[in-house]
Amino acid sequence: MGKKLSNEEMVKETVEEAKKTAETESEEVLEETAETAEAVEENLEEASEKVEEPKKDKKDEQIADLTDKLTRQMAEFDNFRKRTEKEKSAMYEIGAKDVIEKILPVVDNFERGLQGMSEEEKENPFVQGMDKIYKQMMTVLEGLDVKPIEAVGQEFNPDFHNAVMHVEDEEVGENIVVEEFLKGYTYRGNVVRYSMVKVAN
Repeated sequence: MGKKLSNEEMVKETVEEAKKTAETESEEVLEETAETAEAVEENLEEASEKVEEPKKDKKDEQIADLTDKLTRQMAEFDNFRKRTEKEKSAMYEIGAKDVIEKILPVVDNFERGLQGMSEEEKENPFVQGMDKIYKQMMTVLEGLDVKPIEAVGQEFNPDFHNAVMHVEDEEVGENIVVEEFLKGYTYRGNVVRYSMVKVAN
């Protein structure tokens, strides 16, 4: 029985010594690991301080600068081209309208002259020639999208008609154009000259 107890005591002592040894060795290992980690961290900080940002090559900077300038100039040129096309279109419309306004009095004179001719005078070759010139002129104007404004028998429309006289007429509906003094025209849907008319109240 005494040997068993002494053996147990020996085993206990051995176990306790082993525990103490393991704890001591673990502490040493932890200390060494901490020291190693601190050393590695210090080395990394030193390395990061020593490493400098790579310098950009001057050629790369020049290429980037020139590319930016070219992109800006291309955008400016595109805007200029669009603006110029718009201005040219507007100038063409203004010029065409101005020319049409100056031609319309000539058309009026042709119409007045031809309307004042008698049936016998209309057989005259000269008058027939004038009539053909008038018709040709009207064909050209129509090709340019110049159209006469309908007036007589139409309801008065201030967008197309300019009322210069009013008349009381029970046979005609209210606000109806009964007479046209000067024919109006539109160019591409826009009024070039308003029709001068007489309107029934």
